[in-house]
Amino acid sequence: MPFLATTPVEKMPGPYARRWWALLVLCLSLLIVVMANTSLIVAAPDMTWDLDLSSSDLQWVIDGYTVPYAALMLVLGAIGDKYSRRGALVVGLLLFAAGAVTGSLVDRTGLVIAARAVMGVGAAVVMPATLSLLVAIFPRNERAKAITAWTATTGLAVAVGPLLAGWLLEDHAWGSTFLINVPIALVAVVGALTLVPPSKARDAGRIDYVGGLLSIVSIGSLVYATIEGPHFGWGPGPVTAAVVAAAGLAAFVAWELRHPHPMLDVRRFRLRPFTGSMLAVLFFFFGAFGALYYSTQYLQFVLGHGPLETGVRLLPLAGAVVVGAAVTGRLTPRLGVKPMVVTGMVVGTLGVLLLTRVDDGSTYADFLAALTMLGLAIGLSVSPATDTIMGTFPEAELGVGGGANDTSVELGGSLGIALLGSLLGTTYRDQLADLAGGHLPAAALERAQDSVGAGLAVAEQVAKAPGGGAQQAQALVGAVHEAFAHSVAQTSLVGGFIMAAGTLIVLAILPGRRTGGERGTGTPAAEADRDREHAESV
Repeated sequence: MPFLATTPVEKMPGPYARRWWALLVLCLSLLIVVMANTSLIVAAPDMTWDLDLSSSDLQWVIDGYTVPYAALMLVLGAIGDKYSRRGALVVGLLLFAAGAVTGSLVDRTGLVIAARAVMGVGAAVVMPATLSLLVAIFPRNERAKAITAWTATTGLAVAVGPLLAGWLLEDHAWGSTFLINVPIALVAVVGALTLVPPSKARDAGRIDYVGGLLSIVSIGSLVYATIEGPHFGWGPGPVTAAVVAAAGLAAFVAWELRHPHPMLDVRRFRLRPFTGSMLAVLFFFFGAFGALYYSTQYLQFVLGHGPLETGVRLLPLAGAVVVGAAVTGRLTPRLGVKPMVVTGMVVGTLGVLLLTRVDDGSTYADFLAALTMLGLAIGLSVSPATDTIMGTFPEAELGVGGGANDTSVELGGSLGIALLGSLLGTTYRDQLADLAGGHLPAAALERAQDSVGAGLAVAEQVAKAPGGGAQQAQALVGAVHEAFAHSVAQTSLVGGFIMAAGTLIVLAILPGRRTGGERGTGTPAAEADRDREHAESV
């Protein structure tokens, strides 16, 4: 067997012999793309103190990665389809690693954000390539199992990223958390060349670059407005971005409907399995990413756990993902897509609503059940939804399918962090003003209201101030903890209601299991194929 994988998938007489090893490479590639955000969660306090980041700075250190990542996936998936899916994977991994190395070396906020943006571009190449290669390599009867493993990797990255970052932060600076990704990326490059066969679309037509440009403008503007508006106010910038996003989306739909070979055939949204699954992914990651965002802050700032301790406490989430994936792998072929997706969304919604019980006396035990339920929900829902989405795309558009799925993931996560994060901050500011407004100078109160980390930093200054002291500082710490716990509970209530509404919408849209002669063929891809064929015949 040759060292390099050189035979294209399209020319193989049967299933690729080393496909499960190839899946390992694809999962490693996915792992670092997700870890790039989850590892930053525990590194954020160190970065804030070292770089003197404001709340706005920290938000853009996080979202400098998100904007290009979400905006470019659809176009870069189409380019990978036409020219080389494996080539796209390798280029994306190298670009991602270059951004990570740069991020570890710089010490200015603007340069860190720029490095994160480069990593985001690399991730936008890698993410759709992993999913399109998976679908191209695996035969239909094994595809659901492969996608289940791919989905489980996402849950694993949620816990492993903070764990590895926390371990490094015990003895190293925050820049080391960027370097986690580099050796994995280089191993994945070698693995891609040796284990992943070349693949590209057969008879691919010209790429719809106009549609691609409109998708970049629409999604990029939408993500920017979503991030900037709720957090920092609806000034001219976010409002303009929202208007551009709406106009761009309308132009994109009009263009795609008229184009003979559209970037994304918007008629596909008439397929209930596709639309229902896209919405399920979006709503689910809205709640999951939002809840994880403020839960990790509570573990660190209120309970006082260090980065490594926080990472360890997220491990039950990863374990629950594996359990959920195993369950959905067995039950989806028997029960169908709708019961599994909706059940997962219900479990996730209940997990978020459990956090409404959080108060300033809560411990890690109050978060354990919620985190476990969120992990179980990821395992139950995301795999059948992703399989359904990919099943609606023909072979020539697998990269576009992967880009569509991953855009829904990233858009949902961005909305969750931005909207729920904004509500968290507003509720915290108002509650802290009620609790400590009469005991602090106006300037100190304003600084403490910026974030829970800022509030604790002000308490340290109060302890050292001539007119302060340990007792006053402790009183402020108690007020900060109480205000943040109250904001977590209130934000979880809103997040849970939004997820519940999303669950009802998905329940109404997703079609039920076929019966009669189609009994036993209720896999996600099979159900999506039948609906696609029906729509094409109408």
